[in-house]
Amino acid sequence: MTNQTARVLELLKRFNDGQKICISALKNDLLWNDKDGKVLSEKTIRRDLDVIKEIFPESFELIRGEKGCYKAITKSTFDQFLDKRNLSLIVQTFHIAKQSNLFDSFDVNRDDRAIIESKLKEKDKFYEFKSKPFESHKNDYAMMRRLEKAIYHQKSITIEYIVKGKIVRYEAKPYKILFMHENFYLACEVENEHFSFSIYRISKIKNIEECGKTFYKNRDISHFIKYMQTPFAKYTEGFMEHLIDVVLEVDSAKAYYFNSKKYFNSQQIIETKENGNLIITYRITQTKEIEELIKRWLPHIRVISPPSLKKKLYAELKNYLSK
Repeated sequence: MTNQTARVLELLKRFNDGQKICISALKNDLLWNDKDGKVLSEKTIRRDLDVIKEIFPESFELIRGEKGCYKAITKSTFDQFLDKRNLSLIVQTFHIAKQSNLFDSFDVNRDDRAIIESKLKEKDKFYEFKSKPFESHKNDYAMMRRLEKAIYHQKSITIEYIVKGKIVRYEAKPYKILFMHENFYLACEVENEHFSFSIYRISKIKNIEECGKTFYKNRDISHFIKYMQTPFAKYTEGFMEHLIDVVLEVDSAKAYYFNSKKYFNSQQIIETKENGNLIITYRITQTKEIEELIKRWLPHIRVISPPSLKKKLYAELKNYLSK
């Protein structure tokens, strides 16, 4: 056995054991000293790694942020990643993807996917998922791939979209794929005399075509997409200056639910009254965003401000009860 063969076999063993391999550390290892005790050059050490890479091109990768350090992706790595601390979150993500036919789009090789699936199947005895993204289709993942490519390369696209049973064509600049209210949406900048932003439910997109032109993202729209809290969010230029503050009072009988869960990212409990009632604020783009939440919690919730929202909901409720 040559000295290099011994070194390469040792590297393979360490990689298989999940160890981190750093060139700086190998210089202090006796195996990487010559017969006179002189440390081998970094070039020689890299040649040892190159031998492995040539035969097993995807066996190990450079660790980002650590110069000259490498680690293999092994089964033990997956076992460590899929531990009890992380598995409950991963199983939810997995089921969302699997039930919406998106798991096939995961860039995971067959062996590694088998490891993940075997781990997740163990959790079936603990979890039962009753909801899934609405109107999911078998070809959703293929559509996602095409949209990802257009978003990555910032390519304008033409969308064939179903509107009231008819197919309408729109030209759009795709920014992000959103998952909200159990649906996948495509968030786009559009050129329209009435609005410059729109979201399209991906299950209603029949086809997309690249227009052959690129675009630059509008920073304000990108910021708006990060801020969005519901599919009913309305974009206006400089949207942060036009946000609406909504103040609600929640009855003490239902305070627990608002203390334990944020229904909007902007939700803030600003006061707990002596009787246990909560005063809660939200910052939204239009009152339509929050109307569903308020109606869901009637009669245990009331609008303090804005008065226009209170008046609108009162009129709707009065009209409903009069029928």
